[in-house]
Amino acid sequence: MEIEIATIGGYEEVGRQMTAVRAGDDIVVFDMGLNLSKVLIHDNIRTEGMHSLDLIDMDAIPDDRVMSELEGDVKAIVPTHGHLDHVGAISKLGHRYDAPIVATPFTIELVKEEISDEDKFDVQNDLQVMNAGETMSIGERCELEFVNVTHSIIDAINPVLHTPEGAVVYGLDKRMDHTPVLGDPIDMKRFREIGREDEGVLCYIEDCTNANKKGRTPSEAVARSQLEDVMYSLEDYDGGIVATTFSSHIARVKSIVEFAQEIGREPVLLGRSMEQYSGTADRIGAVDLPDHIGMYGHRKSVDRAFERIMNEGKEDYLPVVTGHQGEPRAMLTRMGRGETTFELDEGDKVVFSAGIIPEPTNEGQRYQSEQLLRMQGARIYDDVHVSGHLRQEGHYEMLDALQPQHVIPAHQDMGGFSGYVDLAGNQGYELGRDLHVTSNGNVIQLV
Repeated sequence: MEIEIATIGGYEEVGRQMTAVRAGDDIVVFDMGLNLSKVLIHDNIRTEGMHSLDLIDMDAIPDDRVMSELEGDVKAIVPTHGHLDHVGAISKLGHRYDAPIVATPFTIELVKEEISDEDKFDVQNDLQVMNAGETMSIGERCELEFVNVTHSIIDAINPVLHTPEGAVVYGLDKRMDHTPVLGDPIDMKRFREIGREDEGVLCYIEDCTNANKKGRTPSEAVARSQLEDVMYSLEDYDGGIVATTFSSHIARVKSIVEFAQEIGREPVLLGRSMEQYSGTADRIGAVDLPDHIGMYGHRKSVDRAFERIMNEGKEDYLPVVTGHQGEPRAMLTRMGRGETTFELDEGDKVVFSAGIIPEPTNEGQRYQSEQLLRMQGARIYDDVHVSGHLRQEGHYEMLDALQPQHVIPAHQDMGGFSGYVDLAGNQGYELGRDLHVTSNGNVIQLV
């Protein structure tokens, strides 16, 4: 059986992930993502009303025209998890393929919301829920399996396409968390089993976000402990405390909410994406948030919440807001510019429970946001966080577990791939032979 890998998006940057695997006449597409930084550098752009070709020209979504080079039919579109760099282009590209979108329950709900917000295209693909540990047939000779992984969003999986020539493991995005705050630990037992099956692993496509960093990525339990320490240190402070994190990081939001209550403050979730992700997770039972917790996404309702906080006393509240990367229209950035009724006084605390995404646009916006907050007198608690991506020791462990014949680094630029090329070389892989450093728009024939 011929096996080809089309590396469509996410092989020259972090963002707009999209990969297609052709096994004979059957094709499975993994991820259809958005590069948000390409959108944020433009003022007041609404992607919902934009044409896919315009977004492709902006390098904001994958250029999927390379799909015409693959001789086969798309049988499934499989987003690995609900981050926008993995699902944000489904509403723009999904309708081009007569195939179901197959994902875990939380991811499917987020895909539904992306589709419902779309103004330009009518996406009618069937939405099919599949849980970690389950399988489905792809054509007559292949099988798709979901393996549970841990990441900075719940319900993440690594999909595995089992073919007669061996398994293709799509390894984006994960960390090895054996003590997660929400959900099950990473299923390393199943990865080791797949690596030792008769057919073995033909190809492993790996997320290289942290491949230049030594050691291993800590568990989310470590971030929770850091957050607990910071929050309890502020228990006696009688001014304003504000926290920000990734809206999609439900486990982290849950921890912030719990610790806010324990130090005697009422948590309030503010911002459109904060309401979207936490509200969806709460609605489907993926997280148990307090019944009375306030979640406000629309501008007027957020402004009313800020007014209530100021009127009743900000020492009794803890707003959890969007804006951890300094996004221009997010809540925390508006607070820094003095555009809300929440007044930051000298000594008020701002807790960033998020790292800076290593990309120039984010780094510049985050720097600007922090300076605006400091100018108002805020004291900043930085990087109360652990990454959702493997460091080098995790990569070694995955290569040992899977023992793949071929490896394709992904989810970085060429500089970001360098650490992974070195460590894969240490394991006996050779560039151009079985280690394939590629770029967007290429097709690699493995069999």
